[in-house]
Amino acid sequence: MMFIDVVLIFLGCLILILGVLIGVAFLTLLERKVLGYIQIRKGPNKVGFMGILQPFSDAVKLFTKEQTYPIFSNYLCYYFSPVFSFLMSLMIWFLMPYYFNLISFNLGLMFFLCCTSMGVYMVMVAGWSSNSNYALLGGLRALAQTISYEVSLALILMSSIILIMDFNMMYFNIYQNLIWFLFLMMPLSMCWFSSSLAETNRTPFDFAEGESELVSGFNIEYSSGGFALIFLAEYSSILFMSLLFVLLYMGGYSLDFFFYIKLSFISFLFIWVRGTLPRYRYDKLMYLAWKVYLPISLNFLMFYLGLKIFF
Repeated sequence: MMFIDVVLIFLGCLILILGVLIGVAFLTLLERKVLGYIQIRKGPNKVGFMGILQPFSDAVKLFTKEQTYPIFSNYLCYYFSPVFSFLMSLMIWFLMPYYFNLISFNLGLMFFLCCTSMGVYMVMVAGWSSNSNYALLGGLRALAQTISYEVSLALILMSSIILIMDFNMMYFNIYQNLIWFLFLMMPLSMCWFSSSLAETNRTPFDFAEGESELVSGFNIEYSSGGFALIFLAEYSSILFMSLLFVLLYMGGYSLDFFFYIKLSFISFLFIWVRGTLPRYRYDKLMYLAWKVYLPISLNFLMFYLGLKIFF
């Protein structure tokens, strides 16, 4: 591998990360606008033309605020867990199956599962190192929820892997030439969508940040930069989950405008669900994961295995 190749890969990754960060910025703007119109109000519309510069002013405000830290906190863990959480959520983006320049993963889906599992530790460490009862409680709830839904997420993913018999994201495009997996795996794709809602701590499963009962959950002690990094990590994973849904069920990666329309639509669904549905009860959330999604995904796994062997 030539030196120029390494430089080009590095530059490509840098541009990808910048693109993701700008995408996250405007996703927050889209969310605030859409929630505003759902609640029959305007949303941010003062900074710049129609509020288009709002995300940047928010970023400047957050990163220039004073960084506080609790005197009894475990300082190093407390300080670095948001940073690692943010790095993890950016690392997953290298999975995006470009046709050129960037890294091609043969075991891409394995890498995805490893990275999302690592994200759980960051939440746990953030909640524990703050040394606050609220943060610890929020962290433990988030931990239990994320681990529960990761099981069903992995099993649903297994069904897709069995259909294409490979871990490489590239093949999803080839196998979905004639029919999208969305129609082929209809109930499963919906299970995947709601599991990814739970995985990214979004309404109606946002118990990690249950404001009404936990005063913001695991990130309660974070201010300014630390909070901003946790926030960025969350929205970056929302965007990535939307991308993954499009890759797995809506025709795979293609270099056209339509692909980005699909991606934006799934991201919009995340916001739409937040504006429409009330929060679940915690025991019902766990019941849903273990008594509904787990049996469904196992049954479908057996079904697709049989289908593959039969054909």
